[in-house]
Amino acid sequence: MQFPERFSNLPPYAFPRLRALLDAHAPGGEVMHMTIGEPKHPFPQWVTEVIAEHAAGFNNYPPNEGSPELRGAIADWVKRRYGVSIDPDTQVMALNGTREGLYNAAMALCPESKNGRRPVVVMPNPFYQVYMVAAISVGAEPVFVPATADTGFLPDFAALPPEILNRVAVAYICSPANPQGAVAGRDYWADLIALAERYDFRIFADECYSEIWRDSPPPGALQVAAECGTDPERVAIFHSLSKRSNLPGLRSGFIAGGPQSIAQAKLLRSYAGAPLPSPLQAAAARVWADEAHVEENRALYQEKYAIADEVLAGVPGYRGPEAGFFLWLPVEDGERAALKLWRETGVRVLPGAYLAQGAPGENPGETYIRVAMVAPKEDLRRGLIRLRDCLYG
Repeated sequence: MQFPERFSNLPPYAFPRLRALLDAHAPGGEVMHMTIGEPKHPFPQWVTEVIAEHAAGFNNYPPNEGSPELRGAIADWVKRRYGVSIDPDTQVMALNGTREGLYNAAMALCPESKNGRRPVVVMPNPFYQVYMVAAISVGAEPVFVPATADTGFLPDFAALPPEILNRVAVAYICSPANPQGAVAGRDYWADLIALAERYDFRIFADECYSEIWRDSPPPGALQVAAECGTDPERVAIFHSLSKRSNLPGLRSGFIAGGPQSIAQAKLLRSYAGAPLPSPLQAAAARVWADEAHVEENRALYQEKYAIADEVLAGVPGYRGPEAGFFLWLPVEDGERAALKLWRETGVRVLPGAYLAQGAPGENPGETYIRVAMVAPKEDLRRGLIRLRDCLYG
């Protein structure tokens, strides 16, 4: 029996790869998981009450594109957060989590050719793995653009040669960045939008960490596009309640962009989508409308930034994140560091190479580890102290 060749060279996914590295070895202390970006702060208690109130909706097929109430709540949030007015009927579609949307947007919007040649999908390196798989699925060539200390941990797409840029159909960009916590400022967005206009490609802006920040709210791609007078079809933004509201299990996200782009996304969804159940849509609408819990959540992460800054102050090359909830810590070798840390302390972290692409010596993540700051504050402090003393002592 044959299988698709286009997926035959995919590297093992990060977490099975981590289990293969660590699980044959006994932990050297109390086990502490600092690998997966799964929020552990409390979500609003009233979420379950809203779901229960609308439980009869489980008896019906949910609206594919999201209920009017949910789309309206999302449009209202975009207006409050970014000052941009979007039409909830034509410029918003609810998603079953942002990963689904980031994948299906390429299916719906990436053309089969660009300037008569195979299209290119560019993405930062390190990157969220769905970007690469989406590119491969639509027959595009994925091109990985280093996002390193030299580039401010954001990809310099303009540095690509014109031969590549002329074939770019889609650029994925994550801000705040996973794993580095870097934020694309207004100038970065404006320059990227200008590049997209010059070479005629779409920007897929993955902004799911936008509400977790240290000092000031990160600007958004749609916001800067509106300020620049850009065609709204040029940019699609992706957001989620997973990080903002500590609701990864609710699977509520959205895509917003130009009416033509959203119409194409809705068309694909009508054939191949998996919409959010109606009671969950009702809860999501309430959550998007509430900011009090978001402010409380952000304050907790800001306390965690301070803990990390205190514990890791003497670590060479330490750079506290501008936003998000990951630490991107420099080490000599990420795999060796993760294994040493596990065997000697029981703290479990992710080698940076598992989030990036490249041969040994060329992988921009291989001299880093990613540490998720999702544990309770005192657990985080204990874990970071063990990590510091083991790897940097």
